[in-house]
Amino acid sequence: MIGRIRGTLIAKRPPWVLVEVGGVGYELEVPMSTLYDLPDAGKEVVLLTHYAHKEDTVALYGFLREDERALFRDLQKVSGIGARIALAVLSGVSTSEFARLVQAGDVAALTRIPGIGKKTAERIVVELRDRVAGLPTAASPDRAPTPRDPRGEAEAALQQLGYKPAEAARLAAAVAGEGDDAEAIIRKALKAALGR
Repeated sequence: MIGRIRGTLIAKRPPWVLVEVGGVGYELEVPMSTLYDLPDAGKEVVLLTHYAHKEDTVALYGFLREDERALFRDLQKVSGIGARIALAVLSGVSTSEFARLVQAGDVAALTRIPGIGKKTAERIVVELRDRVAGLPTAASPDRAPTPRDPRGEAEAALQQLGYKPAEAARLAAAVAGEGDDAEAIIRKALKAALGR
């Protein structure tokens, strides 16, 4: 199992990153919280990983912080939650905010995360209340270089997080400002979608 990689960050294409380690390029799917904190392309990066192998697919997920990887794994233990929804949770709220929502039993706020309905939110509250009690506060995000088509990149990332194409386009269009990069658009779109 691959638990951690260290190498050169080659590219960021939300929600994917490419990291070269010893001449091999590893493509990892990362939550937006990790993407915000990554250095510029060409710099060294260390990512904690989660390796997932299913019948017909293999996937590698990357995280900068252990609390995010732990929450990603815990979320998938809840019935009805897979990797896509777990990434959407980490992309939509910080681990500390998620812990607060779960401990408060705020089902309404949890249902604003893509892919989480009322029943799933209720299961999350019941099954994860004790596990999220000690989650630390996440770090502040850094900014990344501006991609060629920020709005298009943001729409693609929002679709990867579970939004339908029309909804992703609507969210990106509603929040995109002059000079915003993809990460800024994604961040604002997620905040708008979650009513924050």
